[in-house]
Amino acid sequence: MEQKKFTFFWGGIFSNFHKKNFVVDGKTFNCNEQWMMTCKAKLFKDNESEEKIRRLSEPKEQKKAGRNVKNFNKIKWDELAKEAVYVGAFHKFSQNKELREALNKSEGELVEASPFDKIWGIGLDAKDPLSQNKATWRGTNWLGEVLTELRDDLKKGVAQEKANQRLNNFKKEIKKEEWTRLI
Repeated sequence: MEQKKFTFFWGGIFSNFHKKNFVVDGKTFNCNEQWMMTCKAKLFKDNESEEKIRRLSEPKEQKKAGRNVKNFNKIKWDELAKEAVYVGAFHKFSQNKELREALNKSEGELVEASPFDKIWGIGLDAKDPLSQNKATWRGTNWLGEVLTELRDDLKKGVAQEKANQRLNNFKKEIKKEEWTRLI
């Protein structure tokens, strides 16, 4: 039996917008988008945006609020964004059996086939012939990379350790940023 090269998605359970509660550090998040945007606000010390994102229930609104985080530094965020999303995805999929089972059943590389997202997706629809070749993708597929890594890590039994390590590294980075602002 031939292994599938890609599992395309846009929306649905693999999306950061998929609403399914999970808990990180005793706090409940309704989707991975809320977690990611909360991390973004926390990293850049924007308490007002963090509180707003936590109050919002719709992923589109959470994303919009995350785009307005004060003191945002794209270089710093790009260094840490995938780490934050891995942590949230770990909790989302490990705490929800049906999601974990679907992730485990996926084959090949997971690919967010959003024609509109060139960072987390590939900037192409799955039906576009260019989507079949990584060399012709218009985006980076960060979300697909994170989910593929998570699926493989869950199968190897190392996902929880990695998620804990990444969360601790993220927290250290937040403290480092606090120190940098004091100097």
